[in-house]
Order: sequence, then structure tokens, then C-alpha cells
Amino acid sequence: MCGNEAMAEAAIQAGLDAYFGYPITPQNEVTAYMSQRMPEEKRVFVQSESELAAINMVFGAAATGKRTMTSSSSPGISLMQEGISYLAAAELPCVIVNVMRGGPGLGNIAPSQGDYFQSVKGGGHGDYHCIVFGPSSVQEFADIMPLAFDLADKYRTPAIILADGIIGQMMEPVVIPTNSKLTTQNLKLPKKDWALTGADGRKQNIVRSLWLGDGVVEQHNYDLQAKYRQIEKNEIRCEQSDVDDADIVIVAYGICARIARRAAQQAREQGIKVGCIRPITLWPFPSESISKAADKSPIFLVVEMSCGQMVEDVRLAVAGKSPVVFWGRPGGGIVTVEKVLEKIEQLIKKAKK
Repeated sequence: MCGNEAMAEAAIQAGLDAYFGYPITPQNEVTAYMSQRMPEEKRVFVQSESELAAINMVFGAAATGKRTMTSSSSPGISLMQEGISYLAAAELPCVIVNVMRGGPGLGNIAPSQGDYFQSVKGGGHGDYHCIVFGPSSVQEFADIMPLAFDLADKYRTPAIILADGIIGQMMEPVVIPTNSKLTTQNLKLPKKDWALTGADGRKQNIVRSLWLGDGVVEQHNYDLQAKYRQIEKNEIRCEQSDVDDADIVIVAYGICARIARRAAQQAREQGIKVGCIRPITLWPFPSESISKAADKSPIFLVVEMSCGQMVEDVRLAVAGKSPVVFWGRPGGGIVTVEKVLEKIEQLIKKAKK
């Protein structure tokens, strides 16, 4: 299956109750697939009139305690930012998928990773975070969906899946996670006793993001930050290979991680010791893993399909213990194994001098 369709089916198997979306390349397969499959499952599908409408429909459905999601691509996600801030403030769980394309502006429909800042640094107004995943294969794109819904429910927060356009469009063998895996890692999810389900026989629930009382919003921010610290403590995920003896450590996510891993293998065949660290959660970021790797003073090479965004978090994690070098291509330019390998060879030659 292509990544977009595999992800959509995995979301359905994870108990998705309602999907709201507006077409945009390169994620049109998602809305097309959902338009067929959701009615078959007697669940809600709405092609909204805009991305703004879609994210506010997500807000409404999430407030009733239902599993809900939307998907879009870079410019469409930009239009959703106010709604995402509202969802985070109201502590409403949902899943938002961004199949990234070249930007800024309308840009093009080629794959990109230029939306990292937007997703991991908030994107909308105020002090908030979303849990952010960066899948690197069609299988992982599918596997992350039940986990994203579970963590969104556990922490009452939006979860974002950042998939570059290649991951959304490429076709690979995939096993769809089924209903038997609805709760990942045996999570005991909290009851949604906050949801708007009708107040007959109980005190009414109120879901909102506006508090005008003196100091109320300040305290709410402190409460949110305490929750974010728990997420940082419990939910960091990354993958490492050949880091212990590496002279160069490549840090990359998404499709770039696969390209970088192949370049690292070829470098090892040439006698150059290269390792890889792949963040799976982009927020919370695997800073500790990178910091530990930096204790051995390798050169860090950060590879992204952007002008350099994740590299800032890598530099913060390295904290000056090792040099951090960036190489990437923006605006839909796709990195290649050959170019990454060329950069590795240049760094080794420079280090020997």
C-alpha cells in the first residue's frame, strides 16, 4: 500500500470515530480512502469546506470523547494552527497528520521536511506542545497510528504525525495493526469523564480555552507544563545503530534517516566508522541519547530536507561537546545516498587535516 492509505486504514483499525479533512497534494489519498472506508464502517467522514473548518470539526468531535483526526499538507496545516492551539489549551486528544511538501508559501508538491519548527515548537500561539512523530517507512506510518491515538488519550493532547511526501506516496509491503492492538503497550487509558456526553444525572462538563479570572490562565499554563514534563520523561523514542565506535554520527528522521543509514553502511565498507541516530519522536526530542553519544566526541552530521531546523535541537543536545554540521536540501529537493556519502568523506578528510 502507499503510505497515505496504510496510515488511513491503521487509523480506522485504531478506533477512529470521525475524520474531517480537505484535499491537498500530496495527501489526497487519505481523504479519498477515508471517504470510502469510513461510511463502510458506519463512522463519520466529512470533506470540510476548508482546513479551518476541518480542525474546528475535530475540536467539536474530540470534545465529545470520540477518537478523531484530520490530515493535510504544509499550507493546510498552517491554516489549522489556531485550532491546534485551542485543542492543546482545551486538553482535547486528537491526531493530526501532515504529509509535508515544499515551501514556504504554496511552494510545490514535492517532499520536504520544512515543517519541523512548526510542529515541535508549537506553531500556534501560546506556550504548548504536541506529541510529534516522524515515521521513516510505510509500516511505521501505520504502526504509529494506534500509539498516537493512545498517547493523545492518555495525556489529553493533540498528536502530530510528520510524514514527508515520500513516506505518504511510496508503496511498500505493510501489515496493518488490527483491533487486537487497540491499546499499545498495554496502556491503561483514563476514562473520558471530562467529555461532553450530556449532563443528565451528573454535573455538566465545560470544554473551553478561555479563562478570564485573575491568574487562571497562568495556573493553567503551569499545569500544562507539568504534563509536558511527564511526556518528556516517559515518551521519548529513538533508534540508534553503530554509534558506540563512530567517528561520525548522522542524525536524521523520516525518509532522510533511511538514506543516511544506507550512506553510513557504504561508509563502513570504506573503513569510515559512521553511526546513525533516528529520532522517532520529534517532540519529545531524544536529547539525552544524542548528549551521551557526544561524550565520545564524534562529528555530528544532521541531514534534513530543509535549510536546517532539527539541527538546532541537535546542537542544544550536543551542548558544544562535539562539532555539529548540517547538510540538506530545501523546497522539495531530495537528498541522495551519494551526496550524504560525499559529505561524510569531506568531513573525514577535514578531520584528518
